[in-house]
Amino acid sequence: FSHQLMVWYLQNRRDLPWRQTNDPYKIWLSEILLQQTRVEQGLPYYYRFIETYPTLQNLVEAKEDDVLRLWQGLGYYSRGRNLLAAARQMISEHNAFPSDYQQIRSLKGVGDYTAAAVASMAFNLPYAVVDGNVYRFLSRHFGIKTPIDSTEGKKEFRELVELLLDKKNPGVFNQAMMEMGALICKPKPICEACVFAQSCEALKNNSVAQLPVKSKKTAVRNRFFHYLVIENKGQLYINQRTRKDIWQGLYDFPLIELKKSTSLKKLVESTEWHALFENDNYNIIYQSDEIKHQLTHQSIYAVFTHIALEKTKSTWLKKNCFQVKIDDLKKFAMPQLLVRYLAILESEKNPQSNSVTKKKAKKNSGPLFY
Repeated sequence: FSHQLMVWYLQNRRDLPWRQTNDPYKIWLSEILLQQTRVEQGLPYYYRFIETYPTLQNLVEAKEDDVLRLWQGLGYYSRGRNLLAAARQMISEHNAFPSDYQQIRSLKGVGDYTAAAVASMAFNLPYAVVDGNVYRFLSRHFGIKTPIDSTEGKKEFRELVELLLDKKNPGVFNQAMMEMGALICKPKPICEACVFAQSCEALKNNSVAQLPVKSKKTAVRNRFFHYLVIENKGQLYINQRTRKDIWQGLYDFPLIELKKSTSLKKLVESTEWHALFENDNYNIIYQSDEIKHQLTHQSIYAVFTHIALEKTKSTWLKKNCFQVKIDDLKKFAMPQLLVRYLAILESEKNPQSNSVTKKKAKKNSGPLFY
């Protein structure tokens, strides 16, 4: 099995930069970047990170805001924060990238999979990787119906992959397993191109679509964000998200989160609105239509309300926000939802644009930014 797999891999592998080195820093960086991310999406980020932080020491000296801005658009921003924390941990505890599996596993943001990948690919240590690609490929090939998200299933797959592991070439074997799941044994597999088609239990039993088995389905949470784009003399109020929630450490506009979609009239009448603006005099310019932004386990329904504010008495704004020039917004790492919205506003000079339909709230000089 292992020999056949690795022969296939060496003949069909993609030409990826981290496969041309045994530098643990570059291999680790690629693994962190590619968590929950397709290679096609992550590759440009890898090149940008290597160009900006070519060595571990360069990354250690970076500011978190700069790392998150480079991460912008990749999602799962805790990975970016953990990346920097782990780099500092390495220098603090080992003064270099550790070459021991347990030391790699102890790094911030590194789990069993990442530790095994780095240890095997950089240091040729005999640790097997188990990820979604591996679960899918092995469950189909061996016809395993044990749920992959169960304790029993995790133990069964772990024991199987340890048995199959080529201990002389663990890095090649691990990459071959992942490549098979990424290129051939995909959610919608290309069975006719698979070198294991003759021995695949799922193909033999016509159960490819039913494997792997999951016992639980994660519920998707709906959230309703009302962003307030508040302008004062050519500047906008923004704040940094510090709570343990999505996009922690990134910057966004003042936000009112409600339990459901709400009209502009009800938004202005809400307790949250009054608490934010207190006795301020403001002018509502317009409000965007609702925009859906999909995360893995959350659906964000966002509305952007543009507001002109001459002077504020708001304790909340003064305490939690600061003002930046509109042209300087790009200097701050923001959630991709806001990046997309600002890009549309930048490109659409006509306030009646159909790209983001704007509902005029009052007759005035028109939208901000124009």
